[in-house]
Amino acid sequence: MMTYLKERFSVENPQTIEQIRRETMIAASRRVRPALMTSATTILALLPVLTSIGRGADIMVPMAIPSFGGMTLSLVDLLIVPVLYSWVKEIQFRKRPA
Repeated sequence: MMTYLKERFSVENPQTIEQIRRETMIAASRRVRPALMTSATTILALLPVLTSIGRGADIMVPMAIPSFGGMTLSLVDLLIVPVLYSWVKEIQFRKRPA
């Protein structure tokens, strides 16, 4: 997400706060689907492992928990990273000399 935001801002140099927000929305909206699909497939694939109680579950469940947690946190990052990036760019825009 961050790489795509940086690329978008290097191509389009926004001159107003509204343009900064628009470019952030465009970049974020193009990366949401691929990131959601990657996270969703991993989370869904780990659900049977996490809910298993058969032989080998005592080994597999502790191994699956970090991956499941990491993918769940990556979904939160989809919402937070664009907002923080836009916020930082707006602060930089306001501090630059006129």
